[in-house]
Formats: sequence, C-alpha cells, structure tokens
Amino acid sequence: MFALVHSDIINKLPCHLFEERIVMARRERITPVDTAWLRMDHPNNLMTIVGVMIFAGKLDIDRLKRTLAARLLHYPRFRQKVTSDATGSWWEDDDLFNIDHHLRRTALPGDGGKEELQNLVAELLASPFDHARPLWQFHLIDNYRNGKTRSSAMILRIHHAIGDGIALIGVVLSLTDPDGATQVGEVDDSANGAVEEDEDHGGLWRMLFEPKTGAVIAGMRYSGSLLEKSLSLLTNPGQALDTIRDGAGIAVEIAKLAMMPDDAKTRFKGIPGIAKRVAWSEPILLPEVKAVGKTLGCSINDVLLSAVSGALSAYLTEKGEALGEAGIRALVPVNLRSPGDEGKLGNHFGMVTLELPAGTKNPLARLHETRSRMEELKHSYQATAALTVLEVVGLLPQIVQEHVLDLLASKASVVMTNVPGPRETRFMAGSRIIQQMFWVPQTGNIGMGVSILSYDGKVQFGLVSDAGLVPDPERIIACFAPEFEKLLYILLLEPDSPELGPEEVEARLSAASKRASLSSRSR
Repeated sequence: MFALVHSDIINKLPCHLFEERIVMARRERITPVDTAWLRMDHPNNLMTIVGVMIFAGKLDIDRLKRTLAARLLHYPRFRQKVTSDATGSWWEDDDLFNIDHHLRRTALPGDGGKEELQNLVAELLASPFDHARPLWQFHLIDNYRNGKTRSSAMILRIHHAIGDGIALIGVVLSLTDPDGATQVGEVDDSANGAVEEDEDHGGLWRMLFEPKTGAVIAGMRYSGSLLEKSLSLLTNPGQALDTIRDGAGIAVEIAKLAMMPDDAKTRFKGIPGIAKRVAWSEPILLPEVKAVGKTLGCSINDVLLSAVSGALSAYLTEKGEALGEAGIRALVPVNLRSPGDEGKLGNHFGMVTLELPAGTKNPLARLHETRSRMEELKHSYQATAALTVLEVVGLLPQIVQEHVLDLLASKASVVMTNVPGPRETRFMAGSRIIQQMFWVPQTGNIGMGVSILSYDGKVQFGLVSDAGLVPDPERIIACFAPEFEKLLYILLLEPDSPELGPEEVEARLSAASKRASLSSRSR
C-alpha cells in the first residue's frame, strides 16, 4: 500500500499539500554551503543529525506512514537523492522512492530500557547513509521500557546537508499536532516550519547577532575578491597583516581564527575513531533556569553554558586532569537566517568560537565570566566569517576544504548547539511526545558534541562523544543538573541580596551542602 508513495498515497492526499511542490524542477543544484556539509562526511565523524522522541504510549506505524507521506514529503528534499557530475552536485528526484526504505521498525534487545536505546543511537550515529537514496531515516521502536511501562520511541536521522538545526526542528514540528485528535490530512497552523523563540532563549542565539546580520551578509556577498582574500588568510595566516583592509570585519575575524592557538590539550582532544557513545539528561524546568538568570542578571543561555562549563570541568577533575585557569573552547553554531527564511531548508548559519570558563571553580564567577564572553561575541563578525569560509570551500576541491576545516576544528574541543523546541506539549500520529533530544555532528578531529534542547517548559542536555576519548559521557551528563543547582542554592539561601563575591558564594554553597546532608539523614 505504501510502497511507492508518489504514485499511491500522494494522489489521494489533499491537493493543497503538494500543488506548490510537485511542479518544481526534478533537479536542483546543491548550494556551495550545503555541498561543504555533504563533503564533510568521514567514517569517524558523519554529518548526521540524530534525534530521539519518546512517547507516552504506542505509536501506530500505519498512521505514522500517512503522516510522513502527507507532511514530510511536502518538502521535496526528502524525496530527492544526491547525484554528482563534472559540474557539481545536485538534488534529484528519486524515481524509485519507497517510504519503507526510510521508515523502519526496530526492536531493542534485552530489557529495552534507556541503556539499550542509547546504544542503538550510538550505533546509528556511526552508520553512513546510502547515497543512492534520500538522506534520511526514522527508526520506530515499539518495545521501549520507560520506567515501569512499555511505549514507543523513535530515532530520527537526517543528513546535515538537508538542513541545519533550526530548519530541521521546524520540519519535525510540522509533523506534530497540538492534540492527538488532529487528522493526517489537516495541517496545524502552529506547525508551519518555524519555531517560536523565547526572547531570552534566542533561538540558537539569533538575537545575539541580529543587529549586524543583514548588513554583514550583504557585505559578505558583494565582493568575490573579499571571499578569496578571506580564504587566503585562513590557509596562510602569516600573510594576515598584509591583507587585512580597514573595515573588513569578516576578513579580520577569519585572520583571528587562523592565528588562534589550538585548544588546550585534555582528554577531550585526540583523533576520534568510528565508535560513538551518547547520553542525555533528565529535563530541568525552564522557568527555574529563566528565574535564576533573571535574578542574577544573565540570560538563559548564560546559565546553561555556565552549567556546561562546570560539568566538563567536574569530569576532568574526576579523571585527575586539572584545568587550572584554562578554558575549553567550543564551536557554536549561530543562526543567520533572515526573517523570511525560517521555513526554508538548507544551512544558513555561521559559527563562533566560545572559550568556556571551565577552569573557573566559583559557580557565580563562572556565570558572570560566561556572560561577559557572550557580550563580547555580540560585536563579533565570527559567525558570518565562518559562513563565508563554508561558501568558499564548497566551491573548491574537497582536499582544500578538508585542510581548511581541519584547521578550524583544531581550535576547539567540542561542538555545542542550542535549539529551541516547542513550548507546549505536541503529539505525533496521535501519540503524546513526553521527551525529545538530539545530537549534533562533529567535524574534523572534534570528538564531542553537546546539544541543548527546550521542549514543553523543560530543557535538557544531550552529549555524544568518541568512545575512545570519552567512553562514559553519562558521567558528564550527571554533572549538568548539580552545576545548575549550585546557582539555585545560592538564591534560595538569600534571594534578595546584591551581587555576591567569591567568599560569600563559597559560604552559601557550604551551608547548602550541610542542609542537604541533614535533610537526607532526617529522612
């Protein structure tokens, strides 16, 4: 029944779902930026965005197929494969498209719990796509043990060349409904491919860069010679001072990236292998994070990044590897979409290098230092500089691209991304989504990725690591909530006091620890 979607199902669906899409050309050139992401695939770091959804009950696979046919295939990219010739790479309709190649039913081994699900996610993270077919797969799991009950879970795999995090969260949102009664042929107005952004959350930190985005992108495109000079700066950093022109902010930032020293040598750095490990946290209430940030004069992102810094530091300390005053550098994607581009696929983001103050032990000082570094990035052209580099290398031979991107990857130990999901509960094919998370791919020799996703008033962390470098990412994940709770304890002990100094913070944390210990004994 569902073998050839375009011939059987699509003809029976409401015409308005496809009338604008079916008439498009069967072949479309892949943009230079998306080409760059397509060519970044390596056996030890595949450019696959992987997500997990956990449902309150069992998902009906037939209803799920109808939902995907009506809504996911509304986007031509999910019916197209990649072809290449002497002129470049193309998105081309797959005449043999079969939805059963992409929606698969999978059973977890053993007890079918969280550990087994994490192992399957890790296995799929290391599994390349068949490029003879469209670059996506959904794996439906019927026997997931969530606590004492059995329910469905689903693993979503989509190649980064199809779209970035903001684009794909919009795609996934379009597959969902505000309740379980919405019929397959109906399209929820709130699921229009764009995610509503919290004013403090910033939607991949878009608000951080919005004042400059339009002007910088316009300037970035007006001159091919600027792009060539920028690439020259990256590959030949010694020539930077001779090439930089006054006011060429993008070229300046590329020069800074090129001359930036490699990140600190910790167990996070090394040559990653093929095997991966994944872990995810239990959700933290988003209103609590927002309240802590507001009280301490920081954004939600500042609070979450400070918790990430503390968790990475705690893990290294546990392993007997002291950071001292050093930080850990992260590559952070930044959304560069214009207001009219929210529903479009493809990659429209740059990257910034953020020095996480992991060596700062005092949690409040670490938070304030995070805020300060984020403020500095507000006035930076780094994100657009990185997008410029991707545009250029996507037009050049792959060997040049690899050289340039390896240079960038050497500057950081972790890729970290922050994507806002739906604020309210959502349903897919009639089943309520109770939890969702995703993992960001890494490039070059970066062996770890941290993902932050908000959903239904909660926020949680996901972590993927190279099995040889960090074989136990659950130990890092276990540190996220305690690092946030340290800030919460400080406020709960004396919420109305002015900004605190290091000594007062230490005193409050000591008092909070004693209270927690006494409370535990009394129980």
